[in-house]
Amino acid sequence: MRTREEALAYGLSFPDTYQDAPFPDRNWQLVRVKGSKKAFLWTYERDGLININVKVDREWRDFWRDAYPAVTAGWHQNKENWNTVVLDGTVPDGEIRRMIAESYDLVSDTPSKRIYEAVKKIPRGKVATYGQVAEMAGDRKMARAVGNALHKNPDPDGVPCYRVVNAKGELSGEFAFGGAGAQARLLRADGIEVKDGKVDLKKYQAELL
Repeated sequence: MRTREEALAYGLSFPDTYQDAPFPDRNWQLVRVKGSKKAFLWTYERDGLININVKVDREWRDFWRDAYPAVTAGWHQNKENWNTVVLDGTVPDGEIRRMIAESYDLVSDTPSKRIYEAVKKIPRGKVATYGQVAEMAGDRKMARAVGNALHKNPDPDGVPCYRVVNAKGELSGEFAFGGAGAQARLLRADGIEVKDGKVDLKKYQAELL
């Protein structure tokens, strides 16, 4: 990701977002969340390169700064809560997208955010159904949204999406969660028996509510 257009397009791919240029200086182009009008992505050109500012969880703030020289404390913003990323080609696209996604989650109370928090509560050695996760996230009817959110999971290490199965205990498609058979391998590593692509819910289903 090297251009402003790419960054803005990705920011606008999230639900209920819009682009804004609030200052007389049109160099500043933002993406905000509708309703709250909170900005989660700032873009601007500086020293001949496009920069973005993203809100960051304090637990990750210094990690990103240490991992990439192109990531520094937020320019013209609260340096405790914002990072600046120079789009100079040194930060992998996937990492930039993850930072933008995390910024979006931090400024918005979205179903995806609630879904990820629910999935984090599934203990090792247990699974939960899409319906369970949806109910914990506030609406049992959005089980399909759970599946969509988990397949866009920005933090697979922190959000164990592989611990979610359908109402019959069946695993997701072959190429979910990292490739063919990955979900089964991850579940077995947790100590869960997988047989014929299914988990015994009577034995392994977590009690989350």
